[in-house]
Amino acid sequence: MYLFSIVIIIAGLVLFETITSIDNAIINAEVLSTMSEQAKRWFLTWGLLIAVFAIRGLLPWLMVWLSTQSLGPVEAFTATFSSNPLVLEAIEESAPILLTGGGTFLLFLFLHWLFLEGKNYGLIGERYIATKGVWFFAIVSILLAGLVWFALDEKPLMAFGAVVGSTAFFIVHGFRQNAELAETKMLHSSGMSDTSKIFYLEVIDATFSIDGVIGAFAFTMSVPLILIGNGIGAFVVRELTIRNVDNIKKYLYLKNGAMYSILFLGIIMIMDSFGVNIPFWVSPVLTFGIVGFFLMKSIREIPPSEGEEKIPGQ
Repeated sequence: MYLFSIVIIIAGLVLFETITSIDNAIINAEVLSTMSEQAKRWFLTWGLLIAVFAIRGLLPWLMVWLSTQSLGPVEAFTATFSSNPLVLEAIEESAPILLTGGGTFLLFLFLHWLFLEGKNYGLIGERYIATKGVWFFAIVSILLAGLVWFALDEKPLMAFGAVVGSTAFFIVHGFRQNAELAETKMLHSSGMSDTSKIFYLEVIDATFSIDGVIGAFAFTMSVPLILIGNGIGAFVVRELTIRNVDNIKKYLYLKNGAMYSILFLGIIMIMDSFGVNIPFWVSPVLTFGIVGFFLMKSIREIPPSEGEEKIPGQ
């Protein structure tokens, strides 16, 4: 059963990392098309190692370590596989802080997409909500106030975690907007060197990877499992970058699947932080179910031949 749970968790992590990085793969492919073959090879090999170990490995370990100050760096990495009761107690005590912050970040991320970002409308009501974008700031402010209020009754540091999660969202959002401007510059500037483009791509990859890293804690608190699952997901994204980006673009609602997965994972993290016991398989099963639903919806709307026009309204 223990091995089965590990397999299920890793599979969920791989899917979640892959689906949340589709936009990143498209950006990478578009920028790589303007670079030399040598620069492409460097990015797709060494860049992968940086993406896996320096970002998707370092960041979750750092988050666990900072939120569990009683643990050393090695204990923070191997905590969930430790038989030391003091280590397990420390992780259990600090987990609500991390989960509250991560859940807040994911909920803000979903609501920003729902209210303010351009999208293919996959569900009834999305188009109407998109016309009420001004309500985003009111809703997230009320949501944060509510989380802080209830968290104060549980543990003051949980309230601080919620504030940190909201702060992290707006910081990351700012970097992401800058990344979009950098992409435009890279695609239309003939004077930018390949080295500069590689640097920008690594920064963009770091920005996009934060969603996957934070969401991973809805699956497990184990840093080694997060490293394995997100690392495999990063490899899949690199393969999509090389081979299948044009095909991926045909699936109109994959981004919808990613964002609704983020919504439910954020809710799971918040519930877990308040002591609701959620089985390990819920996050992976929900992720597969949501992504599968929007994948099938996308497949049904792919034009039967490339010569036909897109479906009206998409």
